[in-house]
Amino acid sequence: MYRSRMILLFALLLIHIWSFHVSAEIFVDMGSRHVEIPDNPRRVICIGPGTLRLIVYLNAQDMVVGVEEMEKRFPRGRPYWMAHPELTKLPSIGPGGPQSINTKPDLEPILKVKPDVIFVTYMEGKLADEVQKLSGIPVIVLSYGAFATFEEEILDSLVLAGKILGREERAREIVDYVNSLRKDLISRTAMARGRSNLCVYVGGIGYRGAHGIESTELNYIPFSWIGIPNCAERLPSRIGSHLFVDKEALLRLDPDVIFIDGGGLALVLDDFHKHRKFYRALKAYKNREIYTLFPFNFYTTNVETALIDAYAVGKILFPERFADIDLKKKADEIYTFFVGASLYGPMADDYGALGSNPPFWQEDQN
Repeated sequence: MYRSRMILLFALLLIHIWSFHVSAEIFVDMGSRHVEIPDNPRRVICIGPGTLRLIVYLNAQDMVVGVEEMEKRFPRGRPYWMAHPELTKLPSIGPGGPQSINTKPDLEPILKVKPDVIFVTYMEGKLADEVQKLSGIPVIVLSYGAFATFEEEILDSLVLAGKILGREERAREIVDYVNSLRKDLISRTAMARGRSNLCVYVGGIGYRGAHGIESTELNYIPFSWIGIPNCAERLPSRIGSHLFVDKEALLRLDPDVIFIDGGGLALVLDDFHKHRKFYRALKAYKNREIYTLFPFNFYTTNVETALIDAYAVGKILFPERFADIDLKKKADEIYTFFVGASLYGPMADDYGALGSNPPFWQEDQN
């Protein structure tokens, strides 16, 4: 009797092992790790900058069973969160934020929500392996590439996550849409590429937090996609493509046109109150050639906003080539495609109309 029961149990165990392997698939993540994922995962969590954004882009937010506390504390400026307030009701799985990058998460709140897959960004493979071993849950590393940029890793990550979550068609749609917009931007500015003598600068770029006019990105995608270099390229960079330009150096550059990223706009306005003499000395200030954009980098790159900002920059610098573009309509088209909601209005309420002048001159008149 005992022997028969043991044989039966052993047979059941073999069946379980066999069924697990035939119903699972090996994926190579963005950290070059081979990870076995069970078929048809239905419960996921997202750890690290921008991870949740990618899952929302895939229209898979209904699979998310927990979110980082950082997402709830700072609800504005990130379209994926603004478009889906239902995510605020999900339990917290940890603090999140820049301080949590590439650190071992507290597994207790993670295990409580019982995810089938953990998606992470900016986590080294060794740590991802450790988290996977300790939790018993597959960990998939996704990537945006370098901070505050747009690199092909973003699209590759969307394709990977799309395969895992059964959203392959949606991932292909996103890749095709991004490429079509980039092609449109390039074609509109092809004749002007390399021929503009304007010194154009962008300040207020977020980098592990909000910063003022001194914070810039040399590989600023809205500039790159329309063929305009950031004239801060003339200065040495100390942190990859991100650079803090002191006020003296910015005065020496004296840009013809300055764009202010919405994520740093409040800090720039506060700085203006303290250093009016500096701002008034800038050529762009004298000529009213300072414009605001929506936040490009907020918990890493807002892909849809980067595209929208590129159209705004193009319309300001090359108005004749973008004469047919209504920025509000174009922004809502792009937001609706990526996150399912028309968000131009709420974004403009928070950061001002896209491509508008900041209220420097009005304050000077008062």
